[in-house]
Amino acid sequence: MSTLGGISVIFDLDGTLVDSEPNYYEAGRRTLAEYGVPDFTWADHEAYVGISTQETVADWQRLYGLRASVEELLAVKNRHYLGLARDSVRAYPEMRKFVELLAGEDVPMAVASGSSLEAIGTILARTGLNAQLRTVVSADEVERGKPAPDVFLEAARRLGAEPARCVVLEDAAPGAAAAYAAGMRCIAVPYVAAQADAPEFATAGLLVRGGQEEFTARAAHDWLVRTGRTS
Repeated sequence: MSTLGGISVIFDLDGTLVDSEPNYYEAGRRTLAEYGVPDFTWADHEAYVGISTQETVADWQRLYGLRASVEELLAVKNRHYLGLARDSVRAYPEMRKFVELLAGEDVPMAVASGSSLEAIGTILARTGLNAQLRTVVSADEVERGKPAPDVFLEAARRLGAEPARCVVLEDAAPGAAAAYAAGMRCIAVPYVAAQADAPEFATAGLLVRGGQEEFTARAAHDWLVRTGRTS
């Protein structure tokens, strides 16, 4: 049992642990350009923050009338993304400190992400976070992606933790909704600051409205300590 009252912590990956959204945008832009969609913008990309890669490309197929299969689009996007991720991806410094702080207290931790297992593994290895984060769940392994709770419930199962004893860290509204649906508390660190007032974030136990610029490992840890004492 951890020193935080038996709490387990489940991290989203993209936009939460690591600053990977620019790479996902560029991978998406390159993919769509290959299929004759040349004007995919960052604003377009923001609509998919927190949505699994598979569900994203399925929506593209419908939205842009693409003839390629979802499987083909997924493979092309993942190829572009992995090429970018191997060269340039960074963990948010305070998130790294938070992971290290929790690891030092033997808090069970997992990563639950909408990315593919290959992408998750590449990023964790590239940033060195794989040393502390060994339990990994991809939305590809469960029936439904976020905002359904499946990926978080599977992470809790693999950790041997009760959902009510889990705290999720999320940057996107669909992830906050998924945490709530799973019966888990949530520390929300919005990637898109303008979305901080989204109703999904209102369910978070701790909302860091200023995003990563405002998040600190110590404040998050102190909140977990208070949560462990009162639950």
